[in-house]
Amino acid sequence: MLVRNNVTSLAPALAAVILLTAGCGSGDEAKSGSGPASSSPTPHGYVEGATEAAEQQSRLLLGDPGSGETRVLDLITGKVHDIARSPGATALTTDGRFGYFHGPDGIRVLDSGAWMVDHGDHVHYYRAKTKEVGELPAGTGTSIRSDPGVTVASSADGKASVYRRADLEKGALGTPSPLPGTFAGAVVPYAGHLVTLTAESGAPAKVAVLDRSGKRVAAPEAECEQPRGDAVTRRGVVLGCADGALLVHQDDGAFTAEKIPYGEDVPKAERAVEFRHRPGSSTLTAPAGKDAVWVLDAGEGTWTRVKTGPVVAANTAGEGSPLVVLETDGALHGYDIPTGKETGVTDPLLKELPGTGAGGGAAPVIEVDRSRAYLNDPEGKRVYEIDYNDDLRVARTFDVDVRPSLMVETGR
Repeated sequence: MLVRNNVTSLAPALAAVILLTAGCGSGDEAKSGSGPASSSPTPHGYVEGATEAAEQQSRLLLGDPGSGETRVLDLITGKVHDIARSPGATALTTDGRFGYFHGPDGIRVLDSGAWMVDHGDHVHYYRAKTKEVGELPAGTGTSIRSDPGVTVASSADGKASVYRRADLEKGALGTPSPLPGTFAGAVVPYAGHLVTLTAESGAPAKVAVLDRSGKRVAAPEAECEQPRGDAVTRRGVVLGCADGALLVHQDDGAFTAEKIPYGEDVPKAERAVEFRHRPGSSTLTAPAGKDAVWVLDAGEGTWTRVKTGPVVAANTAGEGSPLVVLETDGALHGYDIPTGKETGVTDPLLKELPGTGAGGGAAPVIEVDRSRAYLNDPEGKRVYEIDYNDDLRVARTFDVDVRPSLMVETGR
């Protein structure tokens, strides 16, 4: 594998984030009145088999649907690691640690060995060996949603099953717990509960909040017609609807659902139906037809429609960062979200764009973290690392030996 560097090294992604390990007491320590962490036989933050680091330990999981070849690109070392093939996988998703290779007869679960634990006022970053977990029994259209406690598999027929996260972390699937009833969308773990939509025949879907066993514990007064798409943000769970979105939020144990309307009639082909964002951000992106991108600020409760060229992929780090769009000219374009002004453009990076023509295939994606964006080039067999805060500068180029049509970032 060749790494062509435009800079000699990647600056620490999160230099501003300081691990407050010494001052980070666990809940058990606080309750028992035990001494400082240094006196404990297992220091706070300790994870057996993992190494703690002072900055995020990002890795890219890469998949080639044609050959089934799978790779892990370690963004700290720049090395590419071979792992077992995923034949038949047509989609790849992640929850920040585990990669889920979606196939027609099941979902392969891979522990990437890179993850983050967020304690609110500080975070812990870990790295460990990549390992296989197993294959979830699942059909086409099954979605995976996770939090630190559970992973939920929601099937296309409205059924859902809950897996214990602790089992996955130990390298086993464990025994799933089926949830009673059927659902009108993905079941999303949030705030120690499960947020979902239920619907009776012919009626709009309604928000339901369940406990981890599937018992309904709250039903905020909110309806969602033609639900499509969801995302978890620091502000709550965003659910895409025909007239905009719903934001389901928990405060002091009480759940509320707030409507965020488009504010105008939006044709079906221009609705936001698949959200992408930086994990931890409350700014979401979604294609708005062929030549525009929706940007949803869940904190402010506003939609912004940014006019662009023909869109292939889009994402943003939020919080003042540019909207980054891959357009059909093969170049990345940067846009200022409040004004819609184009702020930068790269030379064409992708010569061919799978997923945009008659040949089909998975379209490239843009993964974003706090300092870099990553763009996969399946036909060129490479991945670009982009400094989006420096005029979309190409910071590093990773050449790989497979067509990386599928890509997700873990460790964030």
